[in-house]
Amino acid sequence: MMIVPSFWAEARAQYRRKGRQITVRRFGWSDASQEDAQQNAQLRVGEALARAVSGEPLPRRERKVPYNGGDGLPIREEVVDRIGETVITRNGYGARCMNTPNVLFVDIDFNDGPGKRMIWGTALFLLAAGAVMLVLMAAAGKGIGRLLAVAAVGVLLTLVLSAPIAQLVHRMVVRAQGGPEAIARKNILRFMATRPDWLVHLYRTPAGFRLLATHRLFDPLDAEVAECFDALATDPVYAAMCLNQHCFRARVSAKPWRIGIEDHIRPRPGTWPVLPERLPARRAWLERYDRAAAGFAACRFVESIGKGASNPAAQAVKQLHDELSRAHSTLPIA
Repeated sequence: MMIVPSFWAEARAQYRRKGRQITVRRFGWSDASQEDAQQNAQLRVGEALARAVSGEPLPRRERKVPYNGGDGLPIREEVVDRIGETVITRNGYGARCMNTPNVLFVDIDFNDGPGKRMIWGTALFLLAAGAVMLVLMAAAGKGIGRLLAVAAVGVLLTLVLSAPIAQLVHRMVVRAQGGPEAIARKNILRFMATRPDWLVHLYRTPAGFRLLATHRLFDPLDAEVAECFDALATDPVYAAMCLNQHCFRARVSAKPWRIGIEDHIRPRPGTWPVLPERLPARRAWLERYDRAAAGFAACRFVESIGKGASNPAAQAVKQLHDELSRAHSTLPIA
């Protein structure tokens, strides 16, 4: 279940006995009130302390992170708006994001470099070539000292040249296939050809593509979601976020560094909530950011793919996404 709380608190509990001391801290959250958030924190810290005292190994303190809480925490971002089940938040670097529990967004970054398999394959090829050279030299009667020297140089060259050669080969292969955008689009069309009842909407982002499915609603834990992410080479960080937070997500305003704002959100870090006395600095930075972001779109609509019929709830989220991200404008994307 997607949870994006409006209120946060932290509680601390301590155990002391016969020279042994255990201190545990836990966060609490609520959509109702700060008091409810504090009660939730007290309940969670009590449970954690009991487990720690019993000898269970667990973190004594939770990290204050805005998103992708690997420890299972909800999304910790400022809530800007709630529209039905969709929650608009302000992320850790100041951009606005849509969070939805059941409308599938797929984030696809273009492949701009060789994978580990290609780099290792290149290294093995270079080592094999070196081994053949050593065999030929040995057959020609070269001394052991010279053979060892050549072997050492070969290993060093393999370490130095494997990645650059793999990068060169990768670029040549990508160029031959029409470039990273063409490759990603072919992969999407190949995936959609096996799913005639699907309907997805394709958007161009600064780093790749975004897909939004409207033919039905999805649970982030559905096996079909995992299959989709794997088939479309979805950004692995995004895929992990969806699983951890039980939601799908899309950024709907520009990244600050792409629109001329070089300094970070104030105060640092931008994890919500911030101390009351530091709110003016945050508001001043956000006002500057929002003015600059008004001249940019987060993505641009490209086309709709598939013959499925739109689910009304998913279509409503799409309309909201397109409006907030300015996907149908001619503004530059950032």
